Amino acid sequence: MERADIGLVGLAVMGENLAINMESKGFTVAVYNRTVEKVDRFVSGRAAGKNVIGCHSLEELVTQLKHPRKVFLMVKAGEAVDNMIQQLLPLLDQGDIIIDGGNSHFPDTIRRTKYVESQGLFYVGTGVSGGEEGALKGPSMMPGGSPAAWPWVKPIFQAICAKVEDGSPCCDWVGENGAGHFVKMVHNGIEYGDMQLICETFQLMHDGLGMSYEEMHQVFADWNRTELDSYLIEITRDILGYRDETGVVVVDKILDTAGQKGTGKWTGIAALDEGVPLTLIGEAVFARCLSAQKDERVAASQLYPRQYPPFEGDRKAFVECIREALYAAKIISYAQGYTLMRAAAKTYGWNLNYGGIALMWRGGCIIRSVFLGKIKEAYEKNPDLTNLLVDPYFAETIKGLVPAWREVVAYAARAGIPMPAISSALGYFDGYTCQRLPANLLQAQRDYFGAHTYERTDMPRGQFFHTDWTGHGGHTAASTYNA
Repeated sequence: MERADIGLVGLAVMGENLAINMESKGFTVAVYNRTVEKVDRFVSGRAAGKNVIGCHSLEELVTQLKHPRKVFLMVKAGEAVDNMIQQLLPLLDQGDIIIDGGNSHFPDTIRRTKYVESQGLFYVGTGVSGGEEGALKGPSMMPGGSPAAWPWVKPIFQAICAKVEDGSPCCDWVGENGAGHFVKMVHNGIEYGDMQLICETFQLMHDGLGMSYEEMHQVFADWNRTELDSYLIEITRDILGYRDETGVVVVDKILDTAGQKGTGKWTGIAALDEGVPLTLIGEAVFARCLSAQKDERVAASQLYPRQYPPFEGDRKAFVECIREALYAAKIISYAQGYTLMRAAAKTYGWNLNYGGIALMWRGGCIIRSVFLGKIKEAYEKNPDLTNLLVDPYFAETIKGLVPAWREVVAYAARAGIPMPAISSALGYFDGYTCQRLPANLLQAQRDYFGAHTYERTDMPRGQFFHTDWTGHGGHTAASTYNA
């Protein structure tokens, strides 16, 4: 058998499926797993008869690779990646390439890129989205790291990734060092937001409108033929219609405690670091945290008993209001995510292609949707767009959705049905489109107790003033800074 085009380390679900995907596109793949029994099972099972070379050590893997050697790591994020890099470096030559395809935190990727390049090699941190099916049939891929590595990995990545209708690959170079993993992190944050938004509409229909699972199944089927056409709406449709062998809807048996793996949290932290309001995704993360407090919630519910009022009105019309509120909040989620990427690009010196990122997310990934085509068009028309809300298409769209959005949030508030993400999205919209916020009072408070100074409406920006509010505070002011 000829030498392999690429080596893959880590034969868990994603690793196995990526290996099969690469082989199916004409590439010979060498594979290794720390537990070597997995290698033997894979080569004699799913990969039997395919151009897949099983290796029982990293040394063996490296000897099987064409130059420049390309080693794709699909191992657990964190210490495992650093350990694998240390094991690989003595085995590789100048110009060889290490690829991390896990959900690594982008500061780690920045550090690793610098370190690997200092050793004369290249490093690629690539986000891979699409889950098990995407890895096998075509994921969305977001590579960043050493630009010199891109020509060598591009043919493989763009062959195995998802494609949109015109054949364009859902993979392109994102930017230097940690840019790829940063964009994947934001993708996952938006994924958190999208899922929470859908769950809130589900609870409103179930508890507020008293709809059956069959009715909600049909609603999501209908919604998937509108602007909401997307993977997450599609699977929600399927979940709500899925029954076990006894005829019971399975989702009704699932305990209401949600897990998380950290990327949503990282997105929120990055937003705080950049000073960017990422309220919807933050609420989505906190909603999972709140769900985990199941025992406390059960106890509190006894203290604050709640009876949802029967819905009075045109239920079909209100379901349409819910759809419009969901779409409006979804636009806000992406607007906030893109604002965060713009801020980080400035901080880290990345030249991000925002329309290209939307294209990468059009297919293969968990947040794939028709809606992303509109984002791509917005950034193609105006690459310097500050916020999706000021794009003409989205501005007109949001204006048409606002009345229904307010109606839904108001009804949920009156009924006592939590909608933290959809409500916070409306709060952000109202704040972003408000000419004058009460931050003038807030800044006066800061100046009163801490002499933090303020700017004036009747003076040029950049000049700072302090008032001796008490008459005995003196004229010394604190330095101005934003943490």
